[in-house]
Amino acid sequence: MTIATPGLRPVIPHFSSGPCAKRPGWSLQVLTDAALGRSHRSKIGKAKLKRAIDLTREVLKIPAAYRIGIVPASDTGAVEMALWSLLGARPVTVLAWESFGEGWVTDITKQLKLKDVGVMQAPYGEIPDLRSVDMSTDVVFTWNGTTSGVRVPNADWIADDREGLTICDATSAAFAQPLDWPKLDVVTFSWQKVLGGEAAHGMLILSPRAVARLESHKPAWPLPKIFRLTKGGKLIEGIFEGETINTPSMLCVEDYIDALQWAKSIGGLKALIARADANTKRIAQWIARTPWAEFLARDPAIRSNTSVCLKVADPGITRLPADQQAAFAKSLAAALEKEGVAYDIANYRDAPAGLRIWCGATVEERDIEALLPWLDWAFAKTHDALPKVA
Repeated sequence: MTIATPGLRPVIPHFSSGPCAKRPGWSLQVLTDAALGRSHRSKIGKAKLKRAIDLTREVLKIPAAYRIGIVPASDTGAVEMALWSLLGARPVTVLAWESFGEGWVTDITKQLKLKDVGVMQAPYGEIPDLRSVDMSTDVVFTWNGTTSGVRVPNADWIADDREGLTICDATSAAFAQPLDWPKLDVVTFSWQKVLGGEAAHGMLILSPRAVARLESHKPAWPLPKIFRLTKGGKLIEGIFEGETINTPSMLCVEDYIDALQWAKSIGGLKALIARADANTKRIAQWIARTPWAEFLARDPAIRSNTSVCLKVADPGITRLPADQQAAFAKSLAAALEKEGVAYDIANYRDAPAGLRIWCGATVEERDIEALLPWLDWAFAKTHDALPKVA
């Protein structure tokens, strides 16, 4: 089953689903204007943070009435801030079809210990029936399941006259998929995903409805300082003007600004989405002619264009016990890494055995094209060694 070693290698073999590939042409030299050694509360520090917020609004086309804040602890911190600050005023519905959604279920039911909670779950590769979501409740969901390669197809299922809030973890969707802002009350993401920024910083975006909830609802539990968005019953507006709760890395801020400026230079959101779509299309074309692999998400309507998750469909592998299938997938990914053609593309630890290839906008289509023959090579190589794996 051995096949010839491909002659062409990806120029940038970074296909990790987070932190993701840096934007094309990036180098450390783009960070020379960073406000290093300066307080983030200085005039220049505040200006840089405000610039990051303003560019975020411009590129993502966020309505003027929505607040945008830079918060600590990446997307997880932004989601937790929303859950702890906003929930408890009315019943909650949580949608979960992958590991991060399941994590929000745990936080809401076991940490916040809310009682009136409905959980709608689906297995990896599928999605719950969105038409049956009770929009009188607060709804918590991921727009794009980073660990399952499944995304919501659109926001048509969210009622315009909803009573509850919609809290959307959009970390691997922002900058690659159109977000329907009037349907969303809270949106979170991190810099390290689609734009390939650095880790540890999150974005929290609030609609006027979310702000009204913050100013009218007092949670039944104590709030750590790092989660507090109000003071004296009023929104702390400074958070959404660059006055961060904690100390951000000004080097990371500069890197995020650079990524946003690059996004503008290539045509903004439309161009970013087109790049991710083109990358995913290349993989779809390869899947169509490849008998040993298939998408984890079978339905194209819910298939991610960023975190593209694949599973091994070869009958010789699928009939193996689950632990041996996992070992096979791990060996396949290791073979690619050893050759330096693809780093960090094994499935997420809680997901079904397979591969996860990041196709976001910072990945070049030519690198996806160069990678595909290597997938066939690695499969053949790993399959030949199957007795050792099994």
